[in-house]
Amino acid sequence: MMDVLCVDKTGTITLNKLSVADITELDSYTKEDAILYGALASSEANQDPIDVAFIEAAKQKGLDTAEYAQISFTPFDPSIRRTESVVQKDDERIQVAKGAVRVLATLCSYDAGRISILEEKIREYAEKGYRTLAVAVKKTGSQMELVGMVALYDAPRPESAKLIAELKELGITTKMLTGDALSVAKEVAEEAGIEGKIIKVAELREMEGLPTKKAAQASEQSGGFAEIYPEDKYLIVKNLQEKEHIVGMTGDGVNDAPALRQAEVGIAVSNATDIAKGAASVVLTDEGLAEIIELVKTGRQIHQRISSWILNKIVKTFEIVLFVVLAFLITGKYVIGAFEIVLLLFLIDFVTISIATDNVKPFRKPESWNMASLAKVAVLLGILIVAESFGLLYLGMSYLGLTEGTGLNTFVFDMLIFGGMFTILVVREKGYFWEY
Repeated sequence: MMDVLCVDKTGTITLNKLSVADITELDSYTKEDAILYGALASSEANQDPIDVAFIEAAKQKGLDTAEYAQISFTPFDPSIRRTESVVQKDDERIQVAKGAVRVLATLCSYDAGRISILEEKIREYAEKGYRTLAVAVKKTGSQMELVGMVALYDAPRPESAKLIAELKELGITTKMLTGDALSVAKEVAEEAGIEGKIIKVAELREMEGLPTKKAAQASEQSGGFAEIYPEDKYLIVKNLQEKEHIVGMTGDGVNDAPALRQAEVGIAVSNATDIAKGAASVVLTDEGLAEIIELVKTGRQIHQRISSWILNKIVKTFEIVLFVVLAFLITGKYVIGAFEIVLLLFLIDFVTISIATDNVKPFRKPESWNMASLAKVAVLLGILIVAESFGLLYLGMSYLGLTEGTGLNTFVFDMLIFGGMFTILVVREKGYFWEY
């Protein structure tokens, strides 16, 4: 059973909803200016989380962006690391932009000293788990100016810490995967209650190929990985499997498909692509970790029902064959007829169907398939039940006078069928009777 779960930070541990956490205004501009120009450099139709965060912040502060007509909009481009738009109010056209602080500071002709001061503020924000963007504006007849820096935060879900603690109680270690910076990952991991050191995935790549298998050991001991790319998830799954873990992996994109397919339990989240859903063994219908816990509990219930069915089948087969053969060898009589045996097997199998819907309690720790151990338990139970059956047979023949014919056959038939029902009650419960 799964004992390690690798989960994406965004959308699973966090709300996947950015909000403005803090604003640092620059020069003569105000915090409201930073929000207004940031919102003007956004597009509501774009449905980008950052754009939505600025637009929502502008609405909350009562800033009227409707006064500005958007002439053009350039969505985020990794090559220029910013979004831009040109807006017009009355007869004035304004160019606004938001994006990476260093990029916009360079466009605004900031020297190395001033950029260093800005980066120090970025580090302060990063220690709190914030993601920092700069906002800039260029008005008619002037150079582009930096308006301010806006710290955005994707808060953990209120229930994440509780659910991660519950997974721990179920014997499952949770590892967080994120493309965010290490400082952000550490802050979120601490708030969500994820144990273990958070490391950059680059450290893991450097360990690959070493004869000491340090990469697998680091993957096992770490609580999560920062600055990862989708293809790194496959590497992490392989490393954990090298340490003999049963791994679960969440994913949503096309690039997540190899990792989802490699993991024993590939989990596609609710908004995953069709390719990711096709590669996964489970598809969630809601966000967060709650459905994963239900998945774990349901899987363990199914495991218990299957093991109970196997155990019952082995015990009953062993009991009937051994008892009938030994009874014939000892007494020289057929203690039960062929028709009764067939009817007995049919009726017991009919009762065994109830195991499929048995109201079992899921184990608190992961279980693994161990057929050798299961067979040993089955043989031991079979021997005990055979011994019990011979004790009852002795009582029937010695004290009830059932030594011949239909009376003996009926007695043995009733003894075996009620014994079969009793066996189902025995095998379905793994604890000792005095514990209940």
